[in-house]
Amino acid sequence: MGVTVSRKAHFNAAHRLYRKDWNDQKNLDVFGKCSYPNYHGHNYELIVSVTGAIDEETGFVMDLKVLKDLIKIEIEDYLDHKNLNVDIEEFKNLNPTAENIVVIIWNKLRAKIKSDLEVEVVLYETSRNFVSYKGVVE
Repeated sequence: MGVTVSRKAHFNAAHRLYRKDWNDQKNLDVFGKCSYPNYHGHNYELIVSVTGAIDEETGFVMDLKVLKDLIKIEIEDYLDHKNLNVDIEEFKNLNPTAENIVVIIWNKLRAKIKSDLEVEVVLYETSRNFVSYKGVVE
């Protein structure tokens, strides 16, 4: 067990939920108004939590300034004010659902955080709809 430290952040982005191999009616039936062809946007909120042992020398699990900078560079600068379907390589052939977005965010951050620390990302698409991801359980 360890201590968890967390950092909140946000970004704004547009997306469209649809499958290219489905016709408009099937997309509408499955994804509703989120499948409208001209996209729609969200003010995404995220919470990144890192859990681990407290370092005896610094007293930190992870320096929150380092976590803040990682989130800014890897997530906010990358996703903010973008059309996820058009501008973000990972979503060229992957439906940008909240579930898929949170996994992309987690993967980008996991690669930059020490492997002995656990990482969880909670992504709010709206104030009432949110998803979380802690990585794949093996």
